[in-house]
Amino acid sequence: MNTFICYAKCSTCAKARKWLDNNGIAYNERPIKEQNPTAEELHTWIKKNGLDVRKFFNTSGQLYRSLNLKEKLKTMSEKEMIDLLATDGMLVKRPILVSDKAVLVGFKEAEWAETLR
Repeated sequence: MNTFICYAKCSTCAKARKWLDNNGIAYNERPIKEQNPTAEELHTWIKKNGLDVRKFFNTSGQLYRSLNLKEKLKTMSEKEMIDLLATDGMLVKRPILVSDKAVLVGFKEAEWAETLR
């Protein structure tokens, strides 16, 4: 079963949810703010999808900006970044779809269609 990790107030998450529903793709929804990803989950997902850990950061979020992470990430190790992401779901880019095939971060319709169909 797919796991759709999202934030209820996020318009991109709403678009992704609508796309999943319209395409008949089953999923369990998980609220990112209340059930933020653990360091272990993030480590697994990063290995599975092959993206740089920085791609998992919500760079447009208030928390990212208030912590000045654009500069701080330059000197952090991957483990430090993963541990930081695990502290607050609002730091994590969304939506995330975890499937048997892949881990998709952010909603790009063409990428989701190619991976999930």
